[in-house]
Amino acid sequence: MAGRADGTRQREAGTGEHADWAAELLDHLRPAGRDVHRVVSWLASAVHGTVSLQDGTGRLLAGTRAVPDDSPLADITSGRIATAALEDRGRHLRLVRVERVHPAPAAVLAVTRETPFDRRASDIVTHTAQVLELLLAGHESTAAGHRLRRATADLRLAILQLLMVEDTVSARRVAAGLWPGLLDTDTACVYVVECGAGERDRLTEECLSVTGDLALVVRCPAMDDHVIVLSPHDAAGQELRALVGRLPGVFLGGSARQSLARTATAYGQAVSALAVARFRPQQAAVYAERTRPERLMDPAALHGWTARLLRPLDRLPHHTRAELLATTRLGLEFTAVNTAKILGVSRNTVRARMDRVETLLRTDFGDLRVRATVHLALSAQAGLDQHGAEGGPARPGPASLTDVLAGPALGAWAGDLLGRLEPDARNLRRTLRTWIAAGGNAERAAQTLGVHAQTVREHVRSAEPVLERQLLAAGSDLYEVVLAHLVAGDLAEPALPGTKTDHPDSPVHG
Repeated sequence: MAGRADGTRQREAGTGEHADWAAELLDHLRPAGRDVHRVVSWLASAVHGTVSLQDGTGRLLAGTRAVPDDSPLADITSGRIATAALEDRGRHLRLVRVERVHPAPAAVLAVTRETPFDRRASDIVTHTAQVLELLLAGHESTAAGHRLRRATADLRLAILQLLMVEDTVSARRVAAGLWPGLLDTDTACVYVVECGAGERDRLTEECLSVTGDLALVVRCPAMDDHVIVLSPHDAAGQELRALVGRLPGVFLGGSARQSLARTATAYGQAVSALAVARFRPQQAAVYAERTRPERLMDPAALHGWTARLLRPLDRLPHHTRAELLATTRLGLEFTAVNTAKILGVSRNTVRARMDRVETLLRTDFGDLRVRATVHLALSAQAGLDQHGAEGGPARPGPASLTDVLAGPALGAWAGDLLGRLEPDARNLRRTLRTWIAAGGNAERAAQTLGVHAQTVREHVRSAEPVLERQLLAAGSDLYEVVLAHLVAGDLAEPALPGTKTDHPDSPVHG
């Protein structure tokens, strides 16, 4: 009786010990504790031994390497045997196969200790191997999911970059595999969604969710708080507006509908509209909502001047010409670094392409007036290629920039825009005019005005909400304001082919 009672107490004690280590092991499956290294460390402590987890190639996944060279490691990873136990120079070794998600090779859990493995230690090793299988499967599935999402995101970016350089054939070919029919269209709108720092991943998922297969959603490679959405379908744009309306601190800028070959132009329009959206209660704006100066110009004069200005590029092969035009459009909107990120090339490549355009056009992009007028020509060229010359054939004879900037409608637009600055007692209009003439350099403008450079920057910054345009960042907004100054006669016309100006370097009007 005494012996049987002692045996019962031993079994009960063993059961309690099993419950203790099993509970500890199960804790490692909780969401906060799923770590292979922690499980291996726990096993080493639980069995008072040395533990390693390595794959079939011998790569150590966790723990401390302690497997003899003559162990049946290869037999276990190949599947010929599932477990092995042996003694080596007074040390006891237990090897257990740990399955992994295909195609990853199986791993081996190796445990060595100085005392033989009793029932308790053997059970702990066996159950730990099962837990490690679950953890490895979860980690590998998660990693595979991350790799798939990253590859998909990279593919979306590659498609966008092909469209940016007008290679629509390659873009359609790449998109057909994953998103069949997405680019089976001639036109699309581009949207740029802006969010707070650290929120872009969540916003990207939201954009993917609401647009489904109706749009191409890309994390902007240049701006960390932007998501670019190219949508051939109007429904996607409506969903994006609804999404932005539900999210405080998120803004949406959209382009006018453009041909796929003019994706770079559409992107610039979306960024410009985004600046307006920041001042709108609905947090969204579309580029077409604002009167564009080129719409107020004589179409024949505009297209004739554009053709004359860009004629040196017409002699280039089509692919080279498209590449230079796309790079220059973006390079006039953004810095060389950001343009390079958007196009997926080096910044030296961007600068080389723009230098070549400068040389062909015999001009200098360091002059804001030149940048604004060339930007006007590129926008007009994009519209001409897409819609044709809506105003009929180009005006016979050499059209000049003076002809393009003439007309009562354009004059009224410029007067209204710049007139918004007049009520400010700081004379923002004079500061802005001088700053533009100085190439956007606050220090040079300050010397001319006899004030501090910071005062110039503050005046320019103060003009932004009044004009509803970004000025300190080069782009469409700034170029429209420059054109307004040219139309109003506040700035002299730049020296450009197709510009009829007797004194291109004449001083700024007082």
